[in-house]
Amino acid sequence: MARVRRSSSARKSYQAAPVAENAKAFRITVKGLRGGHSGMDIHRGFGNANKMMNRILFALSPHISIAQIDGGSLRNAIPRESNAIVTCTDATQVQVAFAQITKQIDDEYRSTEGGLELLLDDAELPASVLTDNEQKNLIKSTYAIHNGVFRMSPDIDDLVETSNSLARIVVKDGEIKISCLTRSSVDSGKMDLAYQLKSGLELGGFEVELSGSYPGWKPNPDSAILKVMEGIYADIFDQKPNVMACHAGLECGILGTNYPQMDMISFGPNIRGAHSPDERVSISSTQKYWKYLLEILKNIPKK
Repeated sequence: MARVRRSSSARKSYQAAPVAENAKAFRITVKGLRGGHSGMDIHRGFGNANKMMNRILFALSPHISIAQIDGGSLRNAIPRESNAIVTCTDATQVQVAFAQITKQIDDEYRSTEGGLELLLDDAELPASVLTDNEQKNLIKSTYAIHNGVFRMSPDIDDLVETSNSLARIVVKDGEIKISCLTRSSVDSGKMDLAYQLKSGLELGGFEVELSGSYPGWKPNPDSAILKVMEGIYADIFDQKPNVMACHAGLECGILGTNYPQMDMISFGPNIRGAHSPDERVSISSTQKYWKYLLEILKNIPKK
């Protein structure tokens, strides 16, 4: 199971610059991404709206000034949407560059993000924008943030060991806020990646806080309770259960920290699209889960 450093939060104040004379404003929108659980789905190659937006802004940066960014929502969800307000003095250059970079992104994500929309629309002129230097630091710092799988488990096939999700970016009212969620089943690996993120952001002039550590739960294939549960499952459903480790935080990690000798198991119904608007649970698996739970309770040893 995973350990979670539930906050790599970077903050930076900035001095706003005036909008250029004869400037025009655009709203850039990234939407329609699949999103999902930033642990369970991190290996599936889904698009991250914050990284995608930053890539667009990087391509447009010679021609634009950034006024606002609002990307992502929940810290533990892969960001599905991002919005930015930018200004320019040559709309044609921006439109041409936008068409070029969005075609590249569309081509790359055609097979995984069928609902992706990348839009450039007229917007009201903002009161101010970032200075050229602040804009360069923001775009470069965001580009340097690792997003996705950092290391696969050397012990369990196809299990992500360490990852990071660039969860939230807000640029507004003189402050820049960047939030990440780092996960790992190895505490030292978690901190290695967290320090990498911290170091890169500090080079960009950000103040970085690491907080909210969430303890892990190491898989135990020799667990006594696991053997009992496997036997009960096979008796009820006439098939072997699917036993697996997952790249996500579970309450068992908290319990195990306080009761290190406790033997534990976690089980439940099938959930799809966790931490996204498409989140749903299988009714048939919930019925199966309930039947299983009742049988387990009947088989608790008497003291």
